[in-house]
Amino acid sequence: FMYRNVLIVCVSVHHGNTLRIAEAMAKLLGARIIEPGELTDSALEECDLVGFGSGIYNGSHHEGLISSLDRISARTGKPAFIFSTATIPVKAMNRKLLEKASEKGFDIIGDFACRGFMDYGFTKIFGGINKGRPNQSDLENAGEFARRLTDGGIKVE
Repeated sequence: FMYRNVLIVCVSVHHGNTLRIAEAMAKLLGARIIEPGELTDSALEECDLVGFGSGIYNGSHHEGLISSLDRISARTGKPAFIFSTATIPVKAMNRKLLEKASEKGFDIIGDFACRGFMDYGFTKIFGGINKGRPNQSDLENAGEFARRLTDGGIKVE
């Protein structure tokens, strides 16, 4: 089962980590990547799968991504997936966005999390955490996640 028109809504602020993950998924899915400010009801009407992703900030996705869901009309059963990069990639950090998207009527068919380089706050002192992440293996895992989405989705824990 292949999706014909895939949209990925992505916020990638500090080092482009999340954008690299989005690009790996987009390459496999033939997706278009936009920023949350570009998310419109008509863009959602045109796509048959949508992904939402950003880095994790204080335990949840970027506020701009979460609030972009407030601006759109409710969907009924539109397939969607969630992804994130984080210092400590725990899928539980996807929960707030997952719940928000579910409340809007999206059918969440998968979620993905991987390590991302972080060097703000006190971590700058010793050069940051997760240097070189996401790495080639992370990008391959993101591509594999996207391939599995086209096979009918992945159970969300």
